[in-house]
Amino acid sequence: MDIESLRDYCLGKVQSQEGFPFGENTLVFTVKGKMFLLVSLDRLVLQFNVKCDSEKAVELREQYASILPGYHMNKKMWNTVVVDGSIPLKLIKEMIDDSYGLVVRSLPRKEQQGLL
Repeated sequence: MDIESLRDYCLGKVQSQEGFPFGENTLVFTVKGKMFLLVSLDRLVLQFNVKCDSEKAVELREQYASILPGYHMNKKMWNTVVVDGSIPLKLIKEMIDDSYGLVVRSLPRKEQQGLL
């Protein structure tokens, strides 16, 4: 996965938007104004942060050396994923889907309609 395919995948989520609220080097994807993925644009190797269930976050970190506690984020609920070829594409997409789903489920019920 490269930055363009990551961007396309994130923007394919219902009502997702992109922006640069933290400066020009960090692209942020949101749904209803809530972040579900942040990607650093100034790294040689693609890496991004996704929200994750706290137990699953630890499991993934133990299983993959390129999944780390979320850089500059709540380490319990965010992982940094280094896209170095060691993580299957299917799992990368699953982590993005899970992050989006966690954010949507945290929204008021009325705002969740039509998003999942």
